[in-house]
Amino acid sequence: MTQPTDPGNRLGTYLRDRRARIDPTACGFAAARRRTPGLRREEVAQRANISPTWYTWLEQGRGGAPSAQVLDRIASALMLTDVEREHVFLLGLGRFPEVRYTAARGVSPRLQRLLDAMEVSPALIKTATWDVVAWNRAATVVLTDYGKLAPEQRNILRLMFGSPRVRAAQHDWPGIARFVVGAFRADVARAGAVSEVSALVDDLCRVSPEFEALWRENDVGVHGEGVKHLQHPKLGRIALEYSAFAVDGRPDLGMVVYNPATPEDVRGVRALLSAPPEPPQAARRRKTGASTSGPGDIR
Repeated sequence: MTQPTDPGNRLGTYLRDRRARIDPTACGFAAARRRTPGLRREEVAQRANISPTWYTWLEQGRGGAPSAQVLDRIASALMLTDVEREHVFLLGLGRFPEVRYTAARGVSPRLQRLLDAMEVSPALIKTATWDVVAWNRAATVVLTDYGKLAPEQRNILRLMFGSPRVRAAQHDWPGIARFVVGAFRADVARAGAVSEVSALVDDLCRVSPEFEALWRENDVGVHGEGVKHLQHPKLGRIALEYSAFAVDGRPDLGMVVYNPATPEDVRGVRALLSAPPEPPQAARRRKTGASTSGPGDIR
């Protein structure tokens, strides 16, 4: 007989539901002679390396709160997704699990289409370690054409501290640099990627004493929203209102959108977008002796 559901035992109810959805053969168990679908309790316990009695009590709402380690092993045993794992921790412990950093896998075509739909608003997608992995055409003409950079150079920190053109484009480079380092530190810690950026931090400390000094201050901040002023090579001074967004379901990614702040700025961006491509000869002349980053590079 099926055990009645205890409305107060939300964790046990959820675990039973997930357990019933698993194909036993996918976990190496025989599928024959099963009265109910999915895995048996003792099979989940075996996969999670915990006592079958303890797992049974957990589903029944007995025995007290489980530890984070036990919940983590059960989540793996039930092959839960990241969001399902978070849900189990919220039900069992009332908090999110510790962050497990996962390197970005790129963006979906749907997310790229969202960027492209913002015609006059430069927009980009960055990873938790501030590598730029997607951008729209407005970003290429107002900020920089990331497609012309090697992938390892499409990092906002590398551009900010390694490109003279980036520095010249900022209205207040010292203030922006301090802001960027604090927001970067917070993002990296939030994503659990501290060890993953150690090589990047070491490189930046070697090439930029200013970065090294800011990094040692241990300040943190938030990207949030505000107004960015750039000295664009064709438009002159331009103001951009920016907002940073999380990408739901992709904790490895964040989106930053820059909106031209005034009608004049909007007209300027439209003019850049409608201008014919620069002749290759002129592009080569401009590139000679210059940094590989574009003249309008952002932080």
